[in-house]
Amino acid sequence: MDDPVTVTGTSGLVGAAVAAALDGAGWTVRGVDRVPGRWTDVVGDLRDPAVRDQVSGVVVHAAALHAPHVGRVADREFRRVNVEATAALLPAASRFVFISSTSVYGHALVPADRAVWVDELLTPRPRDVYDETKLAAEQLVADSGTDAITLRIARCFPEPPQVLATHLLHRAVRLPDVADAVVRAIRLPDVTGVFNIAGRYPFTRDDCPALHRDAAALITERLPDVARHFRERGWPLPGTIDRVYDSSAAEEALGYRPSTGWKSSGAAA
Repeated sequence: MDDPVTVTGTSGLVGAAVAAALDGAGWTVRGVDRVPGRWTDVVGDLRDPAVRDQVSGVVVHAAALHAPHVGRVADREFRRVNVEATAALLPAASRFVFISSTSVYGHALVPADRAVWVDELLTPRPRDVYDETKLAAEQLVADSGTDAITLRIARCFPEPPQVLATHLLHRAVRLPDVADAVVRAIRLPDVTGVFNIAGRYPFTRDDCPALHRDAAALITERLPDVARHFRERGWPLPGTIDRVYDSSAAEEALGYRPSTGWKSSGAAA
């Protein structure tokens, strides 16, 4: 672990969590971001060659424009930051861990007569420039010839307690679990490809029709403690659930073991 790991976006939520986890696991971390932060050593834009020259070895690329920037930032800027900067970083990396998003599935997440089971076999159907550019960057990573892995992470940003408690049932992930997945991806350089990184949820693919029809009934039957927590707080259980993220491929390939957020979602929220 003597060689440093370069993490981009270390002043952001995911990058900072990844840097802290790597530091705790014994790696030397070099952080790069456009703004200062606790884990940021190099302050600058990755499109600047002088900044990119400081990126080498194992690289975790978390820096990006995100969904909240859609409509506020020009599409061309999305392509420069999310695609062109990724392409420029790849040649210098010995191992490249690309932080993507389950958002790339886009329109494929819209249910018809059942909740959508979201594993890596689901074909992405981007709905905006964020999805388009993250998916384009994924393709660059896959085609680069670099030893690389792409992690499509589920939503892990702060949300109101009731919203978070609901999302932890089927589509959110704890930030420490994201960081743990990255650490595992670095420790297992032979593992390549694309993996969903989500929580551990109490549903199976066979539950998808019932989740779309009457999620509250299924939650009450399957998770009585969670239903009780919701009732105690005056929160309605969701009547329908539109999707369930599946990260079992990452569990098998990386030994990823997400926390079971739904067990404590009502109490902790």
